[in-house]
Amino acid sequence: MSQFIKIYDDKPSEAAVKRVVDVLRNGGLIIYPTDTVYGLGCDITNLRALEKVAKIKGIKLEKANLSFICYDLSHISDYVKQIDTATFKLLKRALPGAYTFILPGNNDLPKVFKNKKTVGIRVPDNNIIRAIVKELGNPIISTSIYDEDEVLEYSTDPELIFEKWQGIVDAVIDGGYGDNIPSTIIDLSGYEPEVIREGKGSLDIL
Repeated sequence: MSQFIKIYDDKPSEAAVKRVVDVLRNGGLIIYPTDTVYGLGCDITNLRALEKVAKIKGIKLEKANLSFICYDLSHISDYVKQIDTATFKLLKRALPGAYTFILPGNNDLPKVFKNKKTVGIRVPDNNIIRAIVKELGNPIISTSIYDEDEVLEYSTDPELIFEKWQGIVDAVIDGGYGDNIPSTIIDLSGYEPEVIREGKGSLDIL
């Protein structure tokens, strides 16, 4: 049975956050709010859960471009090679925010991602998912959930999301209506920042 868990962004309930973390620690999949669209995720250290996400997305896990949701910049350094001062200042300006930054991965990436040279990092401006990641103690994997309706593209109503995804995921978090504009993706792995996708995050930070 999938759980439907209401959590408020302005003051996430500790008990509700712990319920979600229990799901993640037991290898469960969750759908959660961010500062952009609702996402599908699991604990990045749980291989079986990662494989389930890849299966739902219809992709091979080794080839998947999944991003990590971190609590803050200190989490980022666990999985990313040392970054220069200019990059650090840019990240500090932008995060928490509606961005996915592609950065060079280091040797501490989970085994399944060892062959990847880069990793997508997110620190959303959303207290719910950040509280969950903080309580869990490590990042969760993140991928957007698309809607079959081509006009909508992204589902924004948590009750409708639950209707569609119950039985597929273990918990859907109701954090209120989501946005339907995805994050801005910026590649910082080369010499110059490269905008891969312009989304909700403003390019004024560059």
